[in-house]
Amino acid sequence: MIKADPRIRLIDPPPSGARLLWLGLRSLGKPRLAGPPRLPDERLVRPAVELREADIVRYARACGFRPEHGVPLSFPHTLAFPLHLLLLTSPAFPWPASGMVHLANRIRQYQRLEAGQALRLEVHCERWVAHPKGQAVLIVSRATSGGGQVWESESLYLRRGVAAPLGEPWQGVLAFDETALVRTQRWELPADLGRRFARISGDHNPIHGSWLGARLFGFPRAIAHGMWTLGRALAAQQPPYPLAAAELTCEFKLPIFLPGGATLWNLPPTGMRHEFEVRDRAGDKPHMRGLFIRGDRS
Repeated sequence: MIKADPRIRLIDPPPSGARLLWLGLRSLGKPRLAGPPRLPDERLVRPAVELREADIVRYARACGFRPEHGVPLSFPHTLAFPLHLLLLTSPAFPWPASGMVHLANRIRQYQRLEAGQALRLEVHCERWVAHPKGQAVLIVSRATSGGGQVWESESLYLRRGVAAPLGEPWQGVLAFDETALVRTQRWELPADLGRRFARISGDHNPIHGSWLGARLFGFPRAIAHGMWTLGRALAAQQPPYPLAAAELTCEFKLPIFLPGGATLWNLPPTGMRHEFEVRDRAGDKPHMRGLFIRGDRS
């Protein structure tokens, strides 16, 4: 007789946005940590998540993807993100979800994704990472379909101000000649971008929605979602056809305040490699740095 894995918790149906917001507020009351943090070992699973065409279209329009791009490489993150929040708001996680800073993301796709396809999603905390500014945690999301893995991501979140953080030191992985970057796009970001993208992404963090919500967490006004910035920059790199396989690595730098402006800077592509950076209007300060490696056409 095969025993069920006690670490696995099925999430079906997914939590609503209101439920996640309530869990986030409730997690603010977590007791002060005494001793080293413990890594939660729970694995959250959604057994059958449909890649719904209407949701793909809304996400694509918000980030600038074209219909010929198919399912954007970054879209499945919106399906996994509610599970990230469930992990970060759970009693087993040592700190409140609010105040966790999204530092970096790596996404890999192994085969073409199609609208209407069903994915099995599994999300868990992989390991602690020591960061100069505090304790970081790596959350891994994996998607399988037809018995094989089709997509995965690694999201790094930081809790500032934690002394003696656990894990291997964070090194960062992206370094290239910034002086060789050429400005390729200018963006104007409206004041309501955070609220609109929250409805699409499921990330209703107050820092994105209003001046008041941002001020509560130390920002002078609302800031754009890092995953919107990632999606918008990725849309500018992708060729005009669906991807069979690809990889994206990005590191988030300074926040983009709303309303505001940003510029996209690229190195000349080298084969399948696209290196880029999102900067402020003047091109002086970095908001995000990324590397997109595309596979062959599907």
